[in-house]
Amino acid sequence: MCDQDHFDNDLQEFERLGMVTRRQFGVLLGAGMAMMLPQVVNAVTVTESDVTIMTPDGTADAYFVHPATGTAPGVLIWPDIFGLRPALRQMGKRLAETGYSVVVVNPFYRVKKAPTADAGAATPIAQVMPLMQALTETTHMTDAKAFVAWLDQQPSVAKNRKIGTQGYCMGGPIAFRTAAAVPDRVGAVASFHGGGLVTMGANSPHLQAAKSKAQFLIAVAANDDQRAPNEKTVLKETFDAAKLPAEIEVYTGAAHGWCPPDSGVYNEPQAEKAWTRLLALYGKALA
Repeated sequence: MCDQDHFDNDLQEFERLGMVTRRQFGVLLGAGMAMMLPQVVNAVTVTESDVTIMTPDGTADAYFVHPATGTAPGVLIWPDIFGLRPALRQMGKRLAETGYSVVVVNPFYRVKKAPTADAGAATPIAQVMPLMQALTETTHMTDAKAFVAWLDQQPSVAKNRKIGTQGYCMGGPIAFRTAAAVPDRVGAVASFHGGGLVTMGANSPHLQAAKSKAQFLIAVAANDDQRAPNEKTVLKETFDAAKLPAEIEVYTGAAHGWCPPDSGVYNEPQAEKAWTRLLALYGKALA
C-alpha cells in the first residue's frame, strides 16, 4: 500500500494551486514543519528520551515517552515506511500526554539508525522500499517479543494492565503480529491505513491476529478500500468468528497515509476521528 502515486498526486495539486514547489514541498515535510497536532486537553507532564533496546538481531533505537509520575499502560507504536521521525515522535508524545507509556521504534535498526528517510514523508518510496522489503514475518515476531519485554522492564509501565500496539501503513500488519507474538500481554491493536493485513497465505497477519486475545481498531483509507473492497469484509468475518471485538471502518475522503501530520495527504478531521477512536479502544481494553 506504500506507493509513490499518493505523494505525486498531492504534489501536483499543490503545484497547480501555486502553493509550493516540488523542492519546497519536500523540504517542508522532511523538516517536520507541517506538524501541528492539536494539543491534549489536561495533558499530563511527560518524560521523554532516546533509548536502545536489545533484540535477537542487535540493538534497536527508539523513542520512549511516559507520564513523569506513576505507572501507565504500555503502548508500542510501529511507524510507516518512513520510519521513526519527528512526526512519529510527536504522535507518541501526544499519546503519552493522555496517560500512556509509549515507545516508538525504528523497525529498520538492522540497517540504519533513525532517521531512515532522508526527507521524512516526502522521501521517494523507491529509496525506502528496500528497508521494508527486508523485514519478514520472523523479524516482526522476534522484534515484537523483544519490544514488549522491554516495555515490561520499565518502571513507568503498569504490569497489571494490558499493553496496546498500533501501526501505520506497513506497521499495521506488524501490530497484528505483535498481538499474535505476545497474546497474553497485548490487549488492544490499532491499524491505520495498514497495508497487507489480509494476504492469501496461511501466515496472513489477520489470521495470526485472530488467534490473539486483543480488541481491534482497523481504520481503512477510502482509496485503499477502492483497491481492495473485500478486505474489510474478510476482516470482519475473521474477527467475528474468533469472537474478538473489532471496529472496522472506511474513512470517507481519507487517502492512504492520512494520519501522520507530515504526510502529504494528512487529513486533520479524519485523523482526529481516528485519534478519538484510538483513545476509546485503549480506554476499554487497557483499563
